[in-house]
Amino acid sequence: MKIGILGTGDVGKTLGKAFVALGHEVKMGSRDAKNDKALAWAKETGPKASAGTFADAAAFGDIVVLATLGIANESALTMAGCDRFRGKVVIDTTNPLDFSKGVPPTLAVSGHDSAGERVQILLPEARVVKAFNTVGSLHMFRPDFPGGPPDMFICGNDAEAKKQVAGILKDFGWGVIDSGGIESSRYLEAMCLVWVLHAFSSTPPTWNHAFKVLMK
Repeated sequence: MKIGILGTGDVGKTLGKAFVALGHEVKMGSRDAKNDKALAWAKETGPKASAGTFADAAAFGDIVVLATLGIANESALTMAGCDRFRGKVVIDTTNPLDFSKGVPPTLAVSGHDSAGERVQILLPEARVVKAFNTVGSLHMFRPDFPGGPPDMFICGNDAEAKKQVAGILKDFGWGVIDSGGIESSRYLEAMCLVWVLHAFSSTPPTWNHAFKVLMK
């Protein structure tokens, strides 16, 4: 399968490398086809990895992963060209974090709205699934915790798209909890803040935690 990654940060690099490890081809996109971080990542990751623009990555991917800063989603998707996402599964990993008042951050989009919903509005013919937004990049692939595999919460309007993303998550070593339609992004993005606030409850902050749903 071909995977397009929009974003060159830790999340994009981690997920891109994980997809390659599972045998997929990955193109990392950024604003500039000659982006140093993307080119270095591709060189380090091997022959199944390549780099290009946002538009290149969106056109390349059978599945596209949105891994930009949440507050930059609209700009990145506009640069990529919204038509390039038509019919595709888009995995939205982002959180609209606002660091203007320092850390821990707040959400720039909240209440009766969310970054996930805005992505679906921007890409009306894509099948957007929110995932990977409630844990740090360190544990996104094959998470290893004493209590067993943690759970990743997902949401989206397309049942088949969620089934496909759930399969990817299981390949990555996660349990999967479906929390409903894309409007549930409002709560999953808030869960990111819970994850962050717990990190800052320790001195120094620790990022080695994840969520798990226990059933009886």
